[in-house]
Amino acid sequence: MNKRKRRMLILSLDAVGSRDIEKAKDLPGFARFFEGAAGCMAVDSVYPSITYPAHTTIVTGRYPCHHGVVNNTKIQPGRKSPDWFWQRKYIRGTTLYDEARSAGMTTAALLWPVTAKAKITYNVPEIFANRPWTNQILTSLANGTPMYQFHLNQKFGHLRNGIREPELDNFTHASLIYTLETYRPDLTLVHFTDVDSQKHDYGTESPQVRAAMERHSHRLMEIQDTLERLDMDKETVFVLLGDHSQKDVSEIICLNALFLEKGWISQRRGKIRDWRVYSKGCDGSAYIYIRDKQLYPEVYELLKKLRDEKRWGIEALYTGKSAVRMGADGACAFMVEAADGYFFRDDTETFTRLTRGGEHKGCHGYRPEKTGYQTFFALKGPGIRENQAVEKMNLADEGPTLAALLGLDLGITDGKVIRAFLEKE
Repeated sequence: MNKRKRRMLILSLDAVGSRDIEKAKDLPGFARFFEGAAGCMAVDSVYPSITYPAHTTIVTGRYPCHHGVVNNTKIQPGRKSPDWFWQRKYIRGTTLYDEARSAGMTTAALLWPVTAKAKITYNVPEIFANRPWTNQILTSLANGTPMYQFHLNQKFGHLRNGIREPELDNFTHASLIYTLETYRPDLTLVHFTDVDSQKHDYGTESPQVRAAMERHSHRLMEIQDTLERLDMDKETVFVLLGDHSQKDVSEIICLNALFLEKGWISQRRGKIRDWRVYSKGCDGSAYIYIRDKQLYPEVYELLKKLRDEKRWGIEALYTGKSAVRMGADGACAFMVEAADGYFFRDDTETFTRLTRGGEHKGCHGYRPEKTGYQTFFALKGPGIRENQAVEKMNLADEGPTLAALLGLDLGITDGKVIRAFLEKE
């Protein structure tokens, strides 16, 4: 008897932590998924624990210092809105979808980070128009699969409201159901950001977050119904995962305001024109880059003083060597970690201040080991041991494990295959 083809559907719920999942297991879509699923409810993210480094680690099994996507956005101090690491070209080495393609599998990605211009069969990349002379539709078409995106926009474009949630996830969800029905890809990667948006806007324990989890439950229910209706459920490894959690915040730290006072940053008409020392924020942490190496001791003493005084919101200070050992960008001179309630921004307005209306109430980017800050990883389907629980794992373990289930190899990785999840062949 011929072995049935094995497919994989990976659904990323941005900013959904372990605590969110525990509270959501009473919701029908989650309850149905977790019945018989294997998984881990204590997954450490990467450092910095933000979306683009995390999602790149998921598909490579490597830490940011090795795969190259060390932040969400690039160092562009003169720009009000810096470009993100949107394109596949920023990833060093191979990915799960590259290896799937090499093995002759069809692939699909719906708003999965760092997939613009990737060789994916059906691709709607996460990217937005960041220049005044272009628009969202043209930018997306130029970086993904044109006709596929054209059809999705024709059918479901009315569901979107820019990048606002929950409309964006409604569009993504409708596009996923259509993609499964029409194309039946061998590997599908989907990124939902509803919870992340609600946590940023309203805080981690807000009613809006619960409402977003309820919407995710409805989406999960329809996805599972669709897999059964299409007779794909028995051949599909269904993976549900988070990339990081979030913490509540109320105060902002802008180290560049201090660097401006020190003369290490120069401005013209309120815009940074040049710098010798620059703080590049990752929300709950920040990279410190130094162009003038003679300033290294002075910068170190300043940062150490701020940390030791314990009233400026800086909890920890790391050297560049320490940062790379934690998986972050080794090109930084230092890395600083925010205390609970604080997060970093790149502007030069004022050193520290309370958040205002419309600014973040929840953030991520912190050390992944912090208590109550873990995320989750769960999977079910062919080749998976039912109800198998693993006590602890790292985001870098996910890529090698998923590759092994598909008979693929990611090469040298920082993570390992979690064989406890796999049925013995």
